[in-house]
Amino acid sequence: MMRCLPKALFAVALAVGVAALSPATGASPREGFAAFAHGNYVQAARSLAPMARRKNPRAMAMLGFLYEHGLGVPQSYDDAVEFYSGAAERGDPTAQHLLGLMYDKGHGVDRDDVLAYKWLSLAAGAAPFREREPYLRIRDAVASKMSPNQIVEGQRLAVGWRRS
Repeated sequence: MMRCLPKALFAVALAVGVAALSPATGASPREGFAAFAHGNYVQAARSLAPMARRKNPRAMAMLGFLYEHGLGVPQSYDDAVEFYSGAAERGDPTAQHLLGLMYDKGHGVDRDDVLAYKWLSLAAGAAPFREREPYLRIRDAVASKMSPNQIVEGQRLAVGWRRS
C-alpha cells in the first residue's frame, strides 16, 4: 500500500496542476507541480505559497493538499481547509472535491454530510469529463448516508452557490 501512495499523490497533483506565470516571483504552479512530482515538497510549498496568497485557485488547491498530507509543511487540516475553501469558492473543481472530502471525514471542519454533498456536487459538475464519474461515485457514497431532506438541502446549496 505504501508503494501506491506516491502514485496516488502524483495523480491528485496532476489534477490540481499547472497555470500561468506569476509576475511577482517568476514562480509558476508548474514549478510547484514539478517540485512535487520530484518529491521536493518543501520547494513545492515555497513555489506555491506566494501564488496562493494572491488567491490563485490552483496554487491554493495544491498547497491545501500539501498541508492535508503534511508534505513539505507541517500537517494541518485547518490550513488545508482554508486553502481548499479559498480555491473552492473561486470555482476550482479539485479543491471543491477535496473540501467535500474534508467535510465528509470531519478533518479541519465539523463533519457535515450536507456540505460534503454540496461541494462534491459542485466538483462533479465542473470537473473535466474524465474526472466526473469518480467524483459522482464519491458524492453518491456520501448521499447514501443522508436522509432525503439532507440531500435536497445539499442540492439547494449547490444550485444557489455563486463563484466568488
